[in-house]
Amino acid sequence: MMIMTCRDHQFELLLRKVGDSTPLVHAMKLGPRYEDITILLVGAMSRWVNHLDEEKLKERGTKEILKSLRVNLKIAIDHGLLTGQTDLLASYLQTLVMSEGDKFIHTTVQLISLALRNPLADKPVLTAEREMRKFATRRLDKAASIAALDDYVYNAVGDLVLMAAWSQCAEVVGEAAGEIPPYVFARDDRALKLFQSLIREPRTAHAIRMHASRRLRGQLKVTDAVLGAGRQEGFRKCVERLRRALDEGEAVVGEGEGG
Repeated sequence: MMIMTCRDHQFELLLRKVGDSTPLVHAMKLGPRYEDITILLVGAMSRWVNHLDEEKLKERGTKEILKSLRVNLKIAIDHGLLTGQTDLLASYLQTLVMSEGDKFIHTTVQLISLALRNPLADKPVLTAEREMRKFATRRLDKAASIAALDDYVYNAVGDLVLMAAWSQCAEVVGEAAGEIPPYVFARDDRALKLFQSLIREPRTAHAIRMHASRRLRGQLKVTDAVLGAGRQEGFRKCVERLRRALDEGEAVVGEGEGG
């Protein structure tokens, strides 16, 4: 089908205006008879976002494509297309994060990193959730839409906390420790897998044991244990366990002192 061919080889054609309309807006104007086409177009856009990798993000023109994509997805949301389809809303937020969210991620990770230094008072997990919901609410403007995005929001909250924990760890280990780049943010378990790989690297693990504070070592263990083992329970329950552990100091079952 032409739409799928464009998606895989010339995605920008699905976003380009012909006359006064993009393909999506034109299909929507044609009414219910063309609903299948609108669904295919939105699905193609969502898939493109979900499969975007770091190399593609570095290519010239990708940011402009993301901006056009953001406009198209927002039109679909504002017109009630695919009502209740959280994939569409999540793709829109993911597009926002990729096109203009680097500053939000950097600023929020710094804020949570500070909260991790005095977690019982400053509540890092609660801070992460508050900031993520604030970011989403400003963009969607509908409480119902935010409620439908719980999985995405809680996934993002977990990623913000682990990125903040790693940023403190990197201060101890040094620049050679590697980074968790923004493009993996809130994309299922990509940030978690990278976090786990980084803290398990032998030289990094040794540096953490030798130089990290007891507080930071404990936070890394708890974050790894809760996010690593709890995702099958759902993002919300997982983040709630993390909140009780980090913000309230509750012991995590099965998480020992270790190395």
